Amino acid sequence: MYKSEQLANSIKQLIENGSLKANEKLPSLRDQVNRSGLSLMTVLNAYQELESQGLIYSVEKSGYFVAELFSPLSLSSTHNPTVSLNAKIEINSLVFNYLKSIQPSEIVPLGSAFPNHELLNPPKLIQIMGQLTRNKKNFEQNINLPPGNFELRKLIAQRYGMQGIPTQPDDIVITSGCLDALNLSLQALTKAGDYILLQETIFYGAWQIAERLGLKVVTIPEHPQEGFDIEAFEQAIQTYPIKVCWFMLNCHNPIGFTVSEKIKFQIAKLLHEHQIYLIEDDVYEELFYRGTKPLSMKYFDQQNLVLHCSSFSKTLGSTFRIGWVYAGKFSEHIQHLQLMSTISANTLMQNALVEFISNHHYEKHLRVLRRNLEKNKRIFFEYFKKNLPTGCEIHNYAGGYFLWLTLPSHISSMTLYEHLIQQNIGVAPSQLFNVQQAQKNHLRINCSFSWTIEIEMAVKQLIANISD
Repeated sequence: MYKSEQLANSIKQLIENGSLKANEKLPSLRDQVNRSGLSLMTVLNAYQELESQGLIYSVEKSGYFVAELFSPLSLSSTHNPTVSLNAKIEINSLVFNYLKSIQPSEIVPLGSAFPNHELLNPPKLIQIMGQLTRNKKNFEQNINLPPGNFELRKLIAQRYGMQGIPTQPDDIVITSGCLDALNLSLQALTKAGDYILLQETIFYGAWQIAERLGLKVVTIPEHPQEGFDIEAFEQAIQTYPIKVCWFMLNCHNPIGFTVSEKIKFQIAKLLHEHQIYLIEDDVYEELFYRGTKPLSMKYFDQQNLVLHCSSFSKTLGSTFRIGWVYAGKFSEHIQHLQLMSTISANTLMQNALVEFISNHHYEKHLRVLRRNLEKNKRIFFEYFKKNLPTGCEIHNYAGGYFLWLTLPSHISSMTLYEHLIQQNIGVAPSQLFNVQQAQKNHLRINCSFSWTIEIEMAVKQLIANISD
């Protein structure tokens, strides 16, 4: 074990046993060097590893602090990973009816997948859109047909490059949102009857697309500490002829964890050994709170086996549903599929994004958005921690805007959702994200909203329904 890993594990134990409290300042890098006798680089690597795990956070010019400790996932201490084959998936009707039910404006949107719209749709981008509409050239479709606006692809490629991922504009295909990118990627890599591997609890879009394409789905459970179960992953790819994996490893939806770089490296190694493709759903990649953006699996990919998918919709709003896939050698195939379905992403929005990003407005917007999301989520967390009844657990991770609640085992989250929707309150039950019948007592709560009287009353009503 490297010395940096030993130091990181020692600090992690102090955090987990309560010796280091939430928001307590850690020794500075130089103080830690003097205490441990290690080099400055070793100490820095240890702190950065703890930061990537969400255990500590950095504040510019102030140092490193202990993050609020999340509850581990609700699995027994003798964790025995179980790989499951889901031969028949029937979830499209459930998701359709759910999404229709939370659409009315009177519903308090605690079950929404999108951040509070008041934090999105930046005025500068709206202004740019208005200016561009006055010039008919900005509506020309031909220059923005697949693979999409060249200048936008170049800007996205530059953002990959800033994370140490060599990227050319031709590697990128612009899509109509992340779901479109994921859909096209899975179509490009599979045919009906192929085996794909999903995390057991995952964004319902993965289940929907697998059902529509007639794929056989193998699932692996979440790990109680790491989030991703590398042992179960290895077991699955040795047991089944897996063609493609679809994983969400940064700000996981719905649970919220971010997988460590160590685990990501192990995933990449196994993918390469078994020559298995990975479609990475990284739509929440920019919604980290402190430190540096967590690395995607594309960073660890040495054989072009990873198709990385993301979008601007979770940072700029659902109005700006522009996504992309780092398609690499599959770029031409995905463009062909795109021309037979969505054709291309909105031309005017692509042009507006070029100006918005190239003039550094996007980074300013992201900084404000992250601060607001972190603040709002902390208020929700403190309220739930104080008021939820005995038997409930809150899974709180550094990043994103969801809290994942574990309810007492006798409570069905679907039944709870059905009661609450009658009271004009939307929540997201675990049955949307996990087809295993045993996983029925979890809720995803959207915590991106300011703490208004309306929100407080809705949360009180939610807690009252759990307590009944």
